[in-house]
Amino acid sequence: MSIQPDNWIRRMAKEHGMIEPFEEDQVRYTREGNQRLVSYGLSSYGYDIRVANEFKVFTNVLNSVVDPKKFDENSFVDIKTDTICIVPPNSFALARSIEYFRIPRDVLTICLGKSTYARCGIIVNVTPFEPEWEGQVTLEISNTTPLPAKIYANEGIAQVIFFKSENCCDTSYADRKGKYMKQKGITIPRM
Repeated sequence: MSIQPDNWIRRMAKEHGMIEPFEEDQVRYTREGNQRLVSYGLSSYGYDIRVANEFKVFTNVLNSVVDPKKFDENSFVDIKTDTICIVPPNSFALARSIEYFRIPRDVLTICLGKSTYARCGIIVNVTPFEPEWEGQVTLEISNTTPLPAKIYANEGIAQVIFFKSENCCDTSYADRKGKYMKQKGITIPRM
């Protein structure tokens, strides 16, 4: 496997719809150029994705237990905002990417949180995008600090790194009919 550079990512996005919408450059300022953003768009060996304006922030109002086999949606407070989402201390939120991905059969990705957030104690967790998976990415954003944390909607949140194999896998995510295939919106655990 080899890490893919920006020219490969650009070509795959334009010719095969691998990333939609796709930003060819690193966007660091608002369109008016008057406000700094947490950057997003194409980088040297990856693509910085944006967090959308929808969040599911965990709450313990009902003293629920987090159970991946029987997930209680009452554990969340839904927030929609075009500015910021506050994640409480030592808590987390689910969110989604603005971008929709279509991963080729010979590609695997790893997604890591941006250093701007990591340096603030904000950890972004995303599982790998398997060969032939497609959809919007569900993001887990953990606030590991004892203070409330701001997450900026519609700005950069994590970087996707693309690994291309010399051979295609025998069984892809699509072949297995994976349960998170073509997900849109924030997708909670499924069994």
